[in-house]
Amino acid sequence: MSVNFNHIGGRVKEIRHAKCMSQAELAEQIDMSVPYISLIETAAKKTSLSTLILIANVLGVTVDALLNGNQANNSAEYYCDLVCLINDCNNYERRIIFEVASITKKSLRDNSCLHPYFGEM
Repeated sequence: MSVNFNHIGGRVKEIRHAKCMSQAELAEQIDMSVPYISLIETAAKKTSLSTLILIANVLGVTVDALLNGNQANNSAEYYCDLVCLINDCNNYERRIIFEVASITKKSLRDNSCLHPYFGEM
C-alpha cells in the first residue's frame, strides 16, 4: 500500500483551517516557506516524516490525525475526526452529539443485516 499524500495534504489543510491558521502562519512556525506548505497541501510535494511531525506539533494534533485514512483496516480511523469535532463544543453540545451518535449506532446495528455493505450478520 502506498502513502496517500493527497489525503495527508488535505488533512493538514482541513486542520489548519479549523484552527483559523493561514499557510503563512504555519510556514513561519515550522520555518518553511508558504509555497512549500501549499505544495504539501496539494500533494505536489511528498513531505518528510520530520516535517509532518513539525506540522502536527504546530497544529496541536498527533501525527495520527494527519495520517488518518492511510492505513487499511484502521479501527480508529475516525477517532481523531471525532475528537476534533467535539473539541471546541460546550458540555451541552457534547451531550447532544453523544446522544445522536448513540441512537445512530443502535439504529445501524439493529438494521445492519438490511444493508448490502454489511452482508448478513
